Amino acid sequence: MGSNVRGGGPQDAAADAESMRQIRETFKRLPHDITLYLFSEKGGDDVFCNAIRQVVRAFRQLTDKITFREYDLGHEEAARWKVTEAPTLLISPERYNIRWMGAPLGEEGRSFLEALLLAGMGRSNLNEQSRKVLEKLDTPRSVRIFVSPTCPYCPQQTVNGIKAAIERPDLVSVEIVDIQCRPDLAEKYNAHSVPQAFADDVLIGMGAQSEEVFALSLQKMEPQTLFIPDSDAEVVEADLLIVGGGPAGLTAGIYAVRSGLKAVLVEREALGGQVATTPVVENYPGFTQVGGKTLVDIMVTHALQYVKIFQGEEVVDIRPGPPFTVQTSRRKFIVKTILLATGASHKHLGVPGEKRLSGRGVSYCATCDGPLFKGRRVVVVGGGNTAVTEALYLYNMGVDVTLVHRRDKLRAQEALARQLAENDIAVLWNTRIKEIRGKDRVEELLVEDTRDGTEGSVPADGVFIAIGYTPTVDLARRIGVELTPEGYIRQDGRHRTSVPGIYSAGDVEGGWKQIVTAAGTGAEAAMAIFEDLINPYWQKPSEETTEES
Repeated sequence: MGSNVRGGGPQDAAADAESMRQIRETFKRLPHDITLYLFSEKGGDDVFCNAIRQVVRAFRQLTDKITFREYDLGHEEAARWKVTEAPTLLISPERYNIRWMGAPLGEEGRSFLEALLLAGMGRSNLNEQSRKVLEKLDTPRSVRIFVSPTCPYCPQQTVNGIKAAIERPDLVSVEIVDIQCRPDLAEKYNAHSVPQAFADDVLIGMGAQSEEVFALSLQKMEPQTLFIPDSDAEVVEADLLIVGGGPAGLTAGIYAVRSGLKAVLVEREALGGQVATTPVVENYPGFTQVGGKTLVDIMVTHALQYVKIFQGEEVVDIRPGPPFTVQTSRRKFIVKTILLATGASHKHLGVPGEKRLSGRGVSYCATCDGPLFKGRRVVVVGGGNTAVTEALYLYNMGVDVTLVHRRDKLRAQEALARQLAENDIAVLWNTRIKEIRGKDRVEELLVEDTRDGTEGSVPADGVFIAIGYTPTVDLARRIGVELTPEGYIRQDGRHRTSVPGIYSAGDVEGGWKQIVTAAGTGAEAAMAIFEDLINPYWQKPSEETTEES
C-alpha cells in the first residue's frame, strides 16, 4: 500500500503474497467492523477522491470487515458528522474522531493500514507510559497533523495522533492533513515542513516524536523533547546494544547475529537515517538507481531477519560496565557491549532567521517538504552531492530552483553536476547567505558575494539547507567517549572507543560519509565486537600480569 516497490523477482512476489496473507488473517481476528465515510464535492471526480477510492478498494479486497460509504457535502450525513470540507475521509466515526483530509498514499499507506487495524481492534496499543500520560487529560484536544506522502518521518506522527484519538475518544479528535491536497491549510498554519502537529491550533510537535513524547506534548500543550519513564517497562539482556538504525547500525546487527551474538538495536527516529530522505541513490552497488527510502526498506527487511529493533526509543542514560545498564524512554537493557552508530544530523547555517523560520519555509529535507513548493521559488544552499540531488529532485517536482554555493566550483560528483547544467538550474556562485527574512514565513534571503563583500537580496518562498552534516555525539560525550578535534568519535582502527566495551561505526566516526562505507564500518565493528567478547581486550593487562607472576 506504500509508495515503494520491490524488484519484482520470484522471492519478492512470494514475500508480497505472504504479507497479504498475514494482513487478511489479522483482519479476520478483528472484533469490530470498520466504517469509512468519504465526503466529496458533488460529482467527486478529483484526483484525491479517486485515489481514496482506489486505496479503500484495495483494502476491501483483503477483508469484509470494511464498510465504505460516500456522500457529497450537501448530504445530511455531512451535517451529522460536521464535515464541511472535501475530500474528507472518516474512520469509524461512530466510535472515534479520526478524519483524513487527502488520500493516504505513499508513506501514509502504512499509517492508514495501522489506523484500520487499531479501529478494528478497538484499542490504541499505546504502551503503559503513554496511557498514563493521556489519563491526565481533562479537557478536549483537537489535533491536526500535517503530512506528506513522500515523508518517511510522517507515519510515526500520524499513528501517534490516531492512537491518542482511540485511547481517549471522549477528549481527543485527530485530523490528518495531506499538504498536497490542502496547501491552503498548510499556508494558514505556516506548516511548511512535515510532520507538524497542532492541538487546538497550538504547535505541539515539529518533526516526528516518540509516542511518549507526543502524549506528553499533547497533555502539556507545548512541544516536549524528552520523556523519562516512571518505571522500567521491561528489562532486555543482550551481548550487544546498537544505538542507531542507519546503514551502519542495520549492517552491524546482521553481522553480529550471524556471528552468534545476541544483538538488539534502538533508534529514536525513522530507520535509515539520512538515506531515508535521499530522493535518489545512484552509487550503491547493485542498484543503478534506487530511491533512498526503498533502499532503507530493503535493509530493514533484511536486518529484521536477525536483530530485534526497538524503534521510537531514545537512550536517556548509560551506566558504566561491562555489563552496561542502558535506560531508554521505554525499558532497560543490560548489555556486554554498546555500538554507537548514531550518524550525523543536518548542519545549520547559523544565520539570523534560520531558527525562527524553521518549518516556515526553512527546510532540511526536500523529500519531506518539497510537495508544498510546487510552482514556487526556492533556494537550495550547498555545493555537495546532497545539495545538487535535492535541487534536481525539487526541479523535477515543478519547483523553481536556484542553487546557492559559496565557492566557484561544486564539490558534487561530476555526474550530478552535469545534470544540474543539463536542466538549466540557476546557480549563484561565490555567494553565501547572511540572513533569512520574512515575518511569518520565508520571503527573501540577504546574500553576500564572497569575493568583494557586496550584498543583495534574493526573493524566495523557501530555502532548503544542504551544507553537510555534523556528527551526533551528544550521547558519546555524556558517557565520556573521546572525540577528535573535528568532533567525531575517536576510534582505534577496530572501532573501539576510549571507553572499554563501547564501539562506534558509520558517519559518527567521520570519513567519507557514503552509504556503502557506513555499512562497511558497521560490518567491521560487529566482527571486532565478536572477537573482543571471546577475548576481551580490556581484561588483557590483568591476565598478562597474572601469567608473569
